[in-house]
Amino acid sequence: MANKLEVTLTRSVIGRPDDQRQTVKALGLRKMHQTVEHQDNAAIRGMITKVAHLVTVKEI
Repeated sequence: MANKLEVTLTRSVIGRPDDQRQTVKALGLRKMHQTVEHQDNAAIRGMITKVAHLVTVKEI
């Protein structure tokens, strides 16, 4: 596994269920095309899996 993950919000949260909105917010994403870095761990991977259709992930 990579040491860090670069997560980018590529689809809007408009019209999405509240749990998906909260997951995106917990990842630190607020705007479209915003990118954040996170440590690669099971908790972050689980959050990314939940909103995989809204984000793109790059291992760095």
